[in-house]
Amino acid sequence: MEEDQANWLRTQLARRLAPEDSSERGEAAARENRENQEPGTRANPVGWDQQGLLRRELPGRGARGTAGPKAGQEAAEPGPSESEGRSEEGRAGLEPGGPGGGEIEAPVEDLGRSRERRGESALADSKEERPGSQRRQGSWKPGDQQAGTLRETYWERSQERYRERAVKPRVKGQVDWRYRLEKKPSWLKPPTLVEPEENEGYKEDLLIPAQVRRPVVKFSLQARSRLQSQRSAVCCPSSSVINELTKMGDPNVLEMVQEEERRASREERFFEVSEQDLNSRESSFLISEEPRFKKDEQSKDSIFFRDGIRQIDFVLSYVDDIKKEAELKAERRKEFEQNLRKTGLELEIEDKMNSEDGKTYFVKIHAPWEVLVTYAEVLGIKMPIKESDIPRADKIPFSCMLGPLKLPRNVKHPHAEYFTAQFTRHRQELFLIEDESSFFPSSSRNRIVYYILSRCPFGIEDGKKRFGIERLLNSHTYASAFPLHDGQYWKPSEPPNPVNERHTLCQNWARFSYFYKEQPFNLIRDYYGEKIGIYFVFLGFYTEMLFFAAIVGLACFIYGLLSMHDNSSSTEICDPEIGGQIIMCPLCDVMCDYWRLNSTCWASKFSHLFDNESTVFFAIFMGIWVTLFLEFWKQRQARLEYEWDLVDFEEEQQQLQLRPEFEAMCTHRKVNAVTKEVEPYLPLCSRIPWYFLSGATVTLWMSLVIACMVAVIVYRLSVFATFASFMESEASLKHVRSFLTPQITTSLTGSCLNFIVILILNFFYERISAWITKMEIPRTHQEYESSLTLKMFLFQFVNFYSSCFYVAFFKGKFVGYPGKYTYLFNVWRSEECDPGGCLVELTTQLTIIMTGKQVFGNIKEAIYPLVLNWWRRRKARTNSEKLYSRWEQDHDLETFGSLGLFYEYLETVIQFGFVTLFVASFPLAPLLALLNNIIEIRVDAWKLTTQYRRPVAAKAHSIGVWQDILYGMAVLSVATNAFIVAFTSDMIPRLVYYYAYSKNAIQPMKGYVNNSLSIFLIADFPNHTVPSEKRDFTTCRYRDYRNPPDHEEKYFHSMQYWHVLAAKMTFIIIMEHVVFLMKFLLAWMIPDVPKDVVERIKREKLMTVKILHDFELNKLKENLRMNSSDFAKHLIIQENKVQLAKSAT
Repeated sequence: MEEDQANWLRTQLARRLAPEDSSERGEAAARENRENQEPGTRANPVGWDQQGLLRRELPGRGARGTAGPKAGQEAAEPGPSESEGRSEEGRAGLEPGGPGGGEIEAPVEDLGRSRERRGESALADSKEERPGSQRRQGSWKPGDQQAGTLRETYWERSQERYRERAVKPRVKGQVDWRYRLEKKPSWLKPPTLVEPEENEGYKEDLLIPAQVRRPVVKFSLQARSRLQSQRSAVCCPSSSVINELTKMGDPNVLEMVQEEERRASREERFFEVSEQDLNSRESSFLISEEPRFKKDEQSKDSIFFRDGIRQIDFVLSYVDDIKKEAELKAERRKEFEQNLRKTGLELEIEDKMNSEDGKTYFVKIHAPWEVLVTYAEVLGIKMPIKESDIPRADKIPFSCMLGPLKLPRNVKHPHAEYFTAQFTRHRQELFLIEDESSFFPSSSRNRIVYYILSRCPFGIEDGKKRFGIERLLNSHTYASAFPLHDGQYWKPSEPPNPVNERHTLCQNWARFSYFYKEQPFNLIRDYYGEKIGIYFVFLGFYTEMLFFAAIVGLACFIYGLLSMHDNSSSTEICDPEIGGQIIMCPLCDVMCDYWRLNSTCWASKFSHLFDNESTVFFAIFMGIWVTLFLEFWKQRQARLEYEWDLVDFEEEQQQLQLRPEFEAMCTHRKVNAVTKEVEPYLPLCSRIPWYFLSGATVTLWMSLVIACMVAVIVYRLSVFATFASFMESEASLKHVRSFLTPQITTSLTGSCLNFIVILILNFFYERISAWITKMEIPRTHQEYESSLTLKMFLFQFVNFYSSCFYVAFFKGKFVGYPGKYTYLFNVWRSEECDPGGCLVELTTQLTIIMTGKQVFGNIKEAIYPLVLNWWRRRKARTNSEKLYSRWEQDHDLETFGSLGLFYEYLETVIQFGFVTLFVASFPLAPLLALLNNIIEIRVDAWKLTTQYRRPVAAKAHSIGVWQDILYGMAVLSVATNAFIVAFTSDMIPRLVYYYAYSKNAIQPMKGYVNNSLSIFLIADFPNHTVPSEKRDFTTCRYRDYRNPPDHEEKYFHSMQYWHVLAAKMTFIIIMEHVVFLMKFLLAWMIPDVPKDVVERIKREKLMTVKILHDFELNKLKENLRMNSSDFAKHLIIQENKVQLAKSAT
């Protein structure tokens, strides 16, 4: 009977309380013991203790503490499910923590033996309560058996081992993993290790040191300790680990989550008995009533849950819908929020009665530590492992002179530099985790939460799985989804809130009075994420480079201004004896009269400001400047990748993953050739119709832009005659007629009209292009952005630049000559350039469109969100942000949107085109762009910080496809500027006249104006084009190189025309080759990655590998020490078996 009881007890305890490996060894040892023992022999207690199951406990205390006899019986005879659950728990090595999680802080040298001590303690109880016996109040002591027996021998050896362990010094270098997150209220104290009371009598009697006795655990409502989180993350997968993660859409996910919940419930039942061990003093706080939440007593700027501990990482809002879809939306929300809880997120709902408008519900979301560490590993987030020993490269030449431009060091570099590695939850002790609540920056936290929200399912509709917060927002199931700002932007935060980075940004970045200061890029990155941060780095770098181009352009303009009075061409035009005696042919049919050349005196002087000898130099300089800008930007980008831990980052994982809309719309599945996984697949035949529609729409709108440009040309042609006759007949305009000619008036009004048409077309096309791109069903977010970028840029390019291309390369080039003019639609005569060239009109067109777009854009960006936010606050029955909660304040702000950054890049690239493509005609374009960007940076910073909800953080290692667009525009700019100098400017004809046709050695340019004008006989005018009034002169002049009327080939191009044309083509070829050669040389000489950055990257990789190697080596050594201990135990077992066999014989 006793033998059967012993065998039964060994089997039950080995199955219930031993770890997985120990359990297997225990059962094997038990079977071996049963096979080896002879009939009539007692069970071998030595085998029990070698499995860690024999342990001397305090009198009256079992493994469950001070539980009574009934509890002891329940513990000794568990049901099947309970025993099964506890065995799982033992295998996982998990220490449950009561309702809110518990925490054990044991000495480090005992951590490896904690399970063994639990098994030993359990044996003491189970041995006393085995079937057929009564509970004994005492325990076995030395002397109960005969002297010299095996049990007494083992007891003496155990005493020796305990004495050695008690005096053994603590191993140097061991770390006590005790983390206190923050100061908590007394009723939320972290669980602590409570040692038994000091009792020397017990110590002397039991000969067991206090530091190796079994600890008693206090439970609290706080989350588990970091050590337990590590155990659970490694040994027992939590609910956040077994959810979708990278394998989103797995049909077995919910079953896995339910199974995990059942396991957790078994753990909780297992420790219900342990909680009975708490005395009234230790457990009184557990039954205290939870404090009731009162909104008026909570800080309005609080970013925490009602408990004041869990930080709000994301907020969802919705309003009750009274329409027929109200029940469907409510069911979606219920299912969605349940699935969010299953992934590990914690939710807290604010009732609509607590909101200011009385209609809006708010769902506050918090990501606990287990969720953060799991998804940080999934997203490949890099975290610090050691402080960097590489000094910062802040020292630049003349840095002492740039002191006023610098920000305070704590703002520019809010954190020290670290060596980093991709985070993994299995190596948490490798990372510099000082405070779990602040280890992950707020941008990473909201990025992780949004990643979960975008993949969380909310049901099956129409036979398709529906998931993602974006779909719920589009269906108005939720009204909004956004992360919270840190606090008010005009004041710092108050404890217990963390540091208000929003206020720091507003004070040091979003102030217009700081326009001359550098930007706090690291702080921007920490608050808004890398994608927004790199945009402001690019905008700041572009603005810095514009400074040099603006200086050179301003110098060229000043040169033209100073040399205006010395210009021989404008002097001859303005001279009454020269320009006043030259009669020009009419500029339109019938209604226009003959006019004198000196009426364009002011226009010719104004043209010299931008059309002088420095124009060629500036065009070549800008070709080189573009190359330097792009090459230095590559270096700046490489340095940024190193500083922001983006060296090994190829592309945002979320950008490369499937869009929820794509997965929802696809009915086909296909095996990925690379991953060998089944993925949604959209056949090409399903895409082709949408591609055709997309291409047709873009072509249609581009044609519409061309049609609008032609309409503006028709407007100019139709009103030119009206302006000309009106200004001639109106005596009051006599004083302004000298500088406000009909040509300039028509050009100004036409440019303004063209700008208005551009804005209108742009407004409608933005919405149409977004809709078409969505209908194409792009596979990934990257494909979506690339497709939208291509459509928008092509349209914007044609929309903004078409009129400038027309004036620069087409106007006045195909006019014909008097008597044989070309006509548009056989009705309107083609436009002619001013006698001084079309460069003045191109400058006017460029100035109006560029300046108007920038002013309109800045006003729109500043006023539009300000007015909308004011209106929302007014509707909320309050005009002050101080009167309602943090999430309500952010809810009433304007949404930045997923395409907000796209339009910022588009605006900057279009401005880059104005600066580079037509800069030869307007050297002040870089200066205007510089002034605009200085304002643009502060406007963007101000609206992001004060007027917009906080955008969801995203990663990016570059400016993406915009960099390729900039390279294309840089190449195109060389050709356009060469053609502008050759065909639009008057530079080449003057040089040809200077070197080939000038007859005055003293004043080579004298007579150039007369030489550039051809002669036409008035009698050769057709009757339907000649002015009605008769004149006393017989000839008129027009701008062209044609033979005179008395030539045998009259009105044909003269030889000088071909000389000038050959010179123009030669200049284009030479200029392009020179600029391109210099561009390629500079691109070859300037490395893409600076040498010091390459060395820093190598140093960091070396140190990271070394740190990881040392960590794994120490871990291996620790495992080897544990294995050697097991080997020693195995030898003892074998020795005891031999002794047992001898004693039996």
